[in-house]
Amino acid sequence: MTESEFREIILRLDDLFVAEKIGGEGRNWIAQGRMLEGKSSEQITSSLNLLDLDFTVSGDDDSVIITLSEKPESVIVIPPLNLILFGLTIVTTLFAGAALQGGSPLQNFSDLTLGIPYSITLLLILGSHEFGHYFYARKHRVDATLPYFLPAPPFLIMFGTFGAFIKIKSPIRTRQALLEIGAAGPIAGFVVSVAAILIGYALIPSQEFITEHIKTVHGGLNTESADSATIQLTMGSSILFAGLSKLFQVTIPMDEIYHFPLIFAGWIGFLVTMLNLIPIGQLDGGHIAYAVLGKRHNVFAKWAFLALVPLGFISPHWWFWAVLILVLMRTVKHPPLQSINLPISHRERNIGWICLAILVLCFVPVPIEVF
Repeated sequence: MTESEFREIILRLDDLFVAEKIGGEGRNWIAQGRMLEGKSSEQITSSLNLLDLDFTVSGDDDSVIITLSEKPESVIVIPPLNLILFGLTIVTTLFAGAALQGGSPLQNFSDLTLGIPYSITLLLILGSHEFGHYFYARKHRVDATLPYFLPAPPFLIMFGTFGAFIKIKSPIRTRQALLEIGAAGPIAGFVVSVAAILIGYALIPSQEFITEHIKTVHGGLNTESADSATIQLTMGSSILFAGLSKLFQVTIPMDEIYHFPLIFAGWIGFLVTMLNLIPIGQLDGGHIAYAVLGKRHNVFAKWAFLALVPLGFISPHWWFWAVLILVLMRTVKHPPLQSINLPISHRERNIGWICLAILVLCFVPVPIEVF
């Protein structure tokens, strides 16, 4: 724990306690001061019980001493299941990436190398998202699992994965912790996605290269052109995706974007970020909105969920997402947080605004059209 973090904790007690001296001793931070009139040290104890920290409160009302220290860090052990699922997801994303490049790894095993750029980039994006959650959970002393990656057969899901997730195994005790844990994943995944798209476009030498690459891929798929394919997919473009593509002097048709592995992985990253930032229930956006809005979030979440209904007339994917939310979460509300009435800082509100901006920049009304 840093001095600034300790001071922030003490500042949150300013309706109970006035600190007159602050100092450190080894792993401990100490604040000495006095209680406000009508307040008691038991109220400080109740507030500090919400934090996963070792603490003592001693002295009388005129001279109270608060001692705080972090609990010892636990050793990270990678469970076999996490490793097995990650290994399987590497395989399925390699197959998916190879197929998107016109390869046939089942017939020619060496074609699997065609899927390496896509697999590495997508797993890096998903991993950044989940490890963002994980590292901030550890920062706030919240028990969380390492990421579980979910493999998907490429013939069933063209992405080669259902995504990844972590499980929170202990209560999140403060609004700050809830906000930072919820926001860290989308922000980390978003940054890596932007980098992947920029690198992908930077590696394209010319518009002619795009044309030739598409012809080569369709040749590998045994189709003469995009028009002769039995199924044609068109990916939706967000404000940011369109803006990034305009930075370069090349244009990739959105029904061919999935043949360019880094750019397509970045597009998936934007899609995952957008879906997770919807401010409903226990989605990342639900955590963030609840931490910022407090109990007002329950009404906000209902309107956000109802907005999925008219969006479904634009793209049925939104109806599927709405049903999935209800099946998995059973409610659009966020579970109550004991410390939800404690104030949050301007910095934390700014994190909420940043996540809202990312949601707007990545929003795609029609994620995928099938022809």
